[in-house]
Amino acid sequence: MNEEWAQEVVSWEYSSAATPDLKEVPIQPFPASLHEHGETRVIALDLSKALETPYLATTPNLLANYIRINPGESIHTHVAATSEIYFVMRGSGFTETESGKRIKWQEGDSFTLPCNDGVTHHASEDSALYWTHDGPLLEHMGVVPSKPMFKPAFYSQKYMLDKVESIREVAMKENRNRVGIILGNHASAKSKTVTHTMWTLFNLLPKQQMQKPHRHQSVALDLAVSAAENTYTLIGKKVDSDGNIIDPVKAMWEKNTVFVTPPGWWHSHHNESDTDAYVFPVQDAGLHTYMRTLDIQFVH
Repeated sequence: MNEEWAQEVVSWEYSSAATPDLKEVPIQPFPASLHEHGETRVIALDLSKALETPYLATTPNLLANYIRINPGESIHTHVAATSEIYFVMRGSGFTETESGKRIKWQEGDSFTLPCNDGVTHHASEDSALYWTHDGPLLEHMGVVPSKPMFKPAFYSQKYMLDKVESIREVAMKENRNRVGIILGNHASAKSKTVTHTMWTLFNLLPKQQMQKPHRHQSVALDLAVSAAENTYTLIGKKVDSDGNIIDPVKAMWEKNTVFVTPPGWWHSHHNESDTDAYVFPVQDAGLHTYMRTLDIQFVH
C-alpha cells in the first residue's frame, strides 16, 4: 500500500512554486443581446475555458447566468449550490419551489435562495432574470450541500430604491466611495453579507458624478441595472499618486448587461450623463469576509 500511495507524490521547490501560474480572471462583458431574443432558456455566462475549469464558471467560485422566459412559459432550474441570487432584469411572473411556495416578482426585484430541490420560474410577459450561484465553489471542493444555511429573502425594487434614497444626500455630501446599500440576511448579520458565501450591493451612480477607485480580493459580477450613454467603469491594476487608475480598461454600462471585474484590480464608476444609473454587483465576498481575506482598499 505504501508503494501504491507513493506513486501519487509530487513536490515543488518553495520559492518557484509559492505563486502558481493560474489563469487570471478576465475582464469580460456579456451583452443584453444574449437574453433579448430566442427560446426560453438558461444562458450561462461561462468563462471556464479562460479559467481552465472542467465545469461551467464565470469566476473560480461563482457562475452567473441569464434566464430568458417567453410570455406564458416557464423554466425549471436546479443546481448544487449553497446560495442563489436572482435579479429581475425585465418582465414579471413568479417562482415556485418544489414544496409549492410561490414568490411573485417584477422588474427591479431581487431574491435569494439557499440549497433547494429546484424551482420553476413562470413568466406572465417577456422576462429575463440574472441568476448567480456558488456552484463552481462546490464543484471545486467535490461536495454537495446538505442543509440550508439561511432562509429565502425577497428584496423589492421599492425597498432598495427607498433605502438608497434615504442615504443619498448624506453619502454625496460626505463624498462616500459608493452610494448604495449592501443587501443582507439575518443569518449573515455578523458578516453583513447577503448569504454566507455571497455579497451584493444595490449602488446608485448619480448623474454627472464619479465614484473613486477601490479594490478587493473578491471577483465582482456587475449587472448594469440602468444607465444612459457615457456611463462606465474604469478597471486597472494600479493607481497613480493622485488616485487615478493607470492604463484602465473601460467597461461600458448598458442596461441589463454584466461585466466581470477581476480580484485585486482597482475600479472606479463614472456617469457623464444627465440620468442616474444603478448597478447590482454580485461577489464571492461573503466567503472572503469569513476568511478575513477581502482586503478592501480605497483611494483617498
